Amino acid sequence: MYIDYIRLAWEKVEPDSYLHGIRSIRNLEQFRFHSPVTFFVGENGSGKSTLLEAIAVAYGFNPEGGSLNYNFSTFDDHSGLYKAMTIGKGVAGRRHGFFLRAESFYNVASKTLEYERLGCSGPMFGDETLHAQSHGESFMSVITTMGKGLFLMDEPEAALSPNRQLSLFSKIMQMSQEGSQYIVVTHSPILLAIPGAEIYAFDETGVNHQEYEETDSYRVYELFINHRESMIRQLSPGNEDET
Repeated sequence: MYIDYIRLAWEKVEPDSYLHGIRSIRNLEQFRFHSPVTFFVGENGSGKSTLLEAIAVAYGFNPEGGSLNYNFSTFDDHSGLYKAMTIGKGVAGRRHGFFLRAESFYNVASKTLEYERLGCSGPMFGDETLHAQSHGESFMSVITTMGKGLFLMDEPEAALSPNRQLSLFSKIMQMSQEGSQYIVVTHSPILLAIPGAEIYAFDETGVNHQEYEETDSYRVYELFINHRESMIRQLSPGNEDET
């Protein structure tokens, strides 16, 4: 394990910070990782990406993503939660990995191209530049060419077809068995099914362990697939009150 636990000292967060209003994490003082694959799930705005970003920055990753040697900023909008965070590192001296977030991956791809043109050493992601590949292809190039390490991913399924999600499923299983650690924010019922992964739901009650079948991602997809016609009728204009 690259990260064993995180601790939050809320007294270091400004009293008027919006972070105190995020119900899922405002009472979180310590979180311990028990599995090499951990998933954060929850509704949009529930705080899961905020916590993942803070973990990434506190560990040493660039807020917009990239490997540990990336250092750039196109728009500084990350929270200050990392300043209140202490990380318990499980493997001394091992610092290798990638912070992958869908919303700023274009910026990472641009910086990668700039680094390559400058002759800087760093990870290479195949024969083509990331910008020469589709969004999903560039995601998979990063994922499949990186060696063992710590991987933080914010909604990787945003760029991936169901088949590519299955490829990522297989890669995470393989690499986690070889010593990598994954902390992933996702809504994908495919990825959430990885055997042995631990799932934590972010909601108004806090951060709570969930079983796969309890997640909204599983329940909503299962309901729609098994009751598609009735769901479509309920979602049709004029029937909103029935949903």
